Amino acid sequence: MDARNEMLGLIRSRRYGYSLEQPFYTDPEFFRLDMDLIWYRDWLFVGHDCELPKPGSFFTVQVGRYPVVLVRDRDGQIRAFHNSCRHRGSRVCAAQKGLSARLVCPYHQWTYDLDGKLLFARQMADDFDPSQFSLKPVACESAGGYVFICLAPEPADFGPFRAMMEPYFLPHRLADAKVAYESTIIEKGNWKLVWENNRECYHCAANHPELCKTFPEAPTVTGVNGAESDPEMLAHWAKCEAAGLPSRFRIDAGGQYRATRAPLLRDAVSYTMSGKRAVNRNLSDTVSTDRIGSLLLYHYPTTWNHILGDHAVTFRVLPISATETAVTTKWLVHKDAVEGMDYDLAELTHVWTETNDQDRRIVEENAFGINSPAYEPGPYSELHEGGVIQFVEWYASFIEPRLAETETPALRSVA
Repeated sequence: MDARNEMLGLIRSRRYGYSLEQPFYTDPEFFRLDMDLIWYRDWLFVGHDCELPKPGSFFTVQVGRYPVVLVRDRDGQIRAFHNSCRHRGSRVCAAQKGLSARLVCPYHQWTYDLDGKLLFARQMADDFDPSQFSLKPVACESAGGYVFICLAPEPADFGPFRAMMEPYFLPHRLADAKVAYESTIIEKGNWKLVWENNRECYHCAANHPELCKTFPEAPTVTGVNGAESDPEMLAHWAKCEAAGLPSRFRIDAGGQYRATRAPLLRDAVSYTMSGKRAVNRNLSDTVSTDRIGSLLLYHYPTTWNHILGDHAVTFRVLPISATETAVTTKWLVHKDAVEGMDYDLAELTHVWTETNDQDRRIVEENAFGINSPAYEPGPYSELHEGGVIQFVEWYASFIEPRLAETETPALRSVA
């Protein structure tokens, strides 16, 4: 049986409320299908507007087999291109980020303008037409300070996500913030294990002592059910919405993205060991209070986020292989906040640096056990792991019709 039919059969025969069969977490062919049918066809979070502060600012990202470069052009628009020279395919931008008036391929110096047009190709034939060899564009959208790309030739409508997300995020002015610090860790586990671990706090008390000083373990915060009947959540939403901050739980019909605002524990206002502010200056000048808890955003398959009064912590998930996943964390602060004066970098990053490393170990132990021939799917806790159930249901319902397509997708390739 080929991998496509095997995956489709396992999706259709799986047991609700149970983890997936072993190949979903370990098999390279299943991973290739994940890449072809999800990662190469849907909107992916890659970075922030503020990482491209001026014309010529760029950063690069690798999505499976696709190297991509994002750049702010001379008109201030953020553009994305396949990071592959139209001459002989060399990577044009090798640096992770930078500033350049032009994009110049280091191999033979083919030179592209910031809008992707080929400006210079040395000693080509007289009939060579530069207009036919611009960098290939990648669909790119910005919303609420977040930049998304889509590798599909005909991307899905980005509008519904923008319409839901921006009212929550625009008050925080993340497009005008700055990245105070970023880190990338490689977790030796499948990307779905990274997400399953993120979608519950059933494991938090035993594994995250730093995070548990401020972040609630309540299933109404981490899951998708019960928030509307939780008095503490209702009171927090009412208080924040009275201050002009949309806060109530919202989820799209397909279950791919959702947002809500949650209170922190007791008197905590930030993710620090003391619960006190990590940054003296509020993230946004338009948000006058720091008693707003954390704005949570999830968008499968690439990002979860915590937006506080004084800073934001954003996460990006990118698969490397069937058994490796890169998780990039960025800490954003007010653009004028000064390290050493307005914040101490170690204090700002400590809680999530520790939590990320703890989650890395958890995912790797999970993956190690799943690789055993004795592994079989086990039941999730309906009380504590409702968010995991919802993620698995999204994944299954999202990929099943694509697996069932009679024609091979245009973007089908080896991941």
